[in-house]
Amino acid sequence: MSDGVATTRNWAERHDDAMEVLRTMAGVDGDTAERIAAGMERRFGALGTFAMHAVMGDLWCRPELSRRDRSLVVVSVLMAQARDEELELHVANAVRHGMAREEIDELLLHVAAYAGFPAAMSSVRKVDAAFNKLDGLPADARRERPAAEHIDDAERDRRAADVRRTLTAGRAAADPATDMANMVGLLGDVGALAFRFAFGEIWSRPQLSRRDRSLCVIAVLAALGQDHELAIHVPGGLHHGLSRTEIEEVMVQMALYAGFPRAVDGMLATRAAFAKIDARAAKG
Repeated sequence: MSDGVATTRNWAERHDDAMEVLRTMAGVDGDTAERIAAGMERRFGALGTFAMHAVMGDLWCRPELSRRDRSLVVVSVLMAQARDEELELHVANAVRHGMAREEIDELLLHVAAYAGFPAAMSSVRKVDAAFNKLDGLPADARRERPAAEHIDDAERDRRAADVRRTLTAGRAAADPATDMANMVGLLGDVGALAFRFAFGEIWSRPQLSRRDRSLCVIAVLAALGQDHELAIHVPGGLHHGLSRTEIEEVMVQMALYAGFPRAVDGMLATRAAFAKIDARAAKG
């Protein structure tokens, strides 16, 4: 396995890494992986070459994030970008990399909040198609999912305050009414909706860890170029258990899944957030 893009390898070594990734992703043997790679080059030319040897041989074999976490990042971004064909493929990859179907479904909720309901609703159909294919069912077979809890605003506020305490490492107000008032004072009704829906209902659900929720949100914000929000959610990711290396690796993944401009902006925003944390710590 590669130790990173900066590692010096010859082409054959990069090819071997790419084939190992492809075998895991597609669930195929070595000969089949070689045939897939050759077919990609015949069909897509240089684009196919780079899809195999830059995306898989340079990116997916890096150890800074697990394959499972890389799938979580990529599926989140493809949902947010409404990249339907690629999403169906990568949902299947995510299952092979160890993501539970319940966890993949949970990503849809964050996409609804951070990229909009139209993107999430469109993504549901592709997630279903991927699950159906894995199960040997028709692509359009209907799947049922459990509804969310029906909770009153008082419970939404309590859960939101708990999420925001972990996200901010205790800097948010412990009292739900005070924390809600602070959000409303800053953002008006947008703040109220963010507090009660995004934090009180989505972030508080147990189907996905807060660490993984932060990983999803940081990836989506980077892909959408939301640097101001990254200034909030990068520290939040650290508070939820992500390492600095893992967060920076999200930006490396963005280079080939959202484009270098998004990756550059995301890395600069991430490092600015780290620098602010370090400056605060230096002041004691």
